[in-house]
Amino acid sequence: MFLKGCALSCWWCHNPESQAPGPELLLHPSRCIRCGACVEACGRGAARLEDDGPAADREACRDCDEFACATVCVAEARQIAGRRMTVTQVLDVAARDEPFYRDGGGVTLSGGEPMLQPDFTAGLLAALKARGIHTALDTCGHTSWEALDRIRRDVDLFLYDVKLMDEERHRRFTGVSNRRILANLRALADGGQRILLRVPVVPGINDDDENVRALAGLAAGLPGLDGVELLPYHRIGADKYVRLDRKYRLLTTDAPSRARLDAIADVLAASGVRVGRGGT
Repeated sequence: MFLKGCALSCWWCHNPESQAPGPELLLHPSRCIRCGACVEACGRGAARLEDDGPAADREACRDCDEFACATVCVAEARQIAGRRMTVTQVLDVAARDEPFYRDGGGVTLSGGEPMLQPDFTAGLLAALKARGIHTALDTCGHTSWEALDRIRRDVDLFLYDVKLMDEERHRRFTGVSNRRILANLRALADGGQRILLRVPVVPGINDDDENVRALAGLAAGLPGLDGVELLPYHRIGADKYVRLDRKYRLLTTDAPSRARLDAIADVLAASGVRVGRGGT
């Protein structure tokens, strides 16, 4: 398995076919001392030095597990984000905190999107449950039902992202339909899984009354739902986009106001669901 912290906003991780998980090269131009060691070390001709600092040919970097350019960079202007680990290695790390699990803690698989690596996710969840460790899975739900059905008995709590209820708007902002996402959600709920819906609230995209009312209707119709958690949008991840040579499309979007979050929470609570907030 490949492990890394989420370098991209959860809003965009709906397309498992977009790229295989793997290490990523992060660039820090302000740290570059222009020694040229990275250019000499790269065996693919992907490392460059430009006027504003280090640069990389991302296509040439694809599937590179060596990242010699980062290894030789004493200024850390090039860094590797992520590493490959086995189920046993991850389980060994998780086991270090077992005393805390006995007091109500557990292990959450998030990312990124854990279901991009379904075989590893299934293996790790099974291993954690065999140790009696509480498990949670943070997912956007854009995966096959077969993959979810395979792991759901080893998941104590699903942290399930729902962003937009209208299919066309969902396709516009995430690149995929929400049909599979909503069908998987309902199947999990009908199967008796514990689910907490998590909703990133992004002004101008999904905070309108129409979407909120549709979301409330969805939540009210899910049997045994633990509740809905509102996650106010922020721009903390914008700098990571720059380091990955990617365009951040919401730089002019502000965080939702407390008044708007209160109004959304009121609509959801009126439908009979428990509402909480995260990230504030």
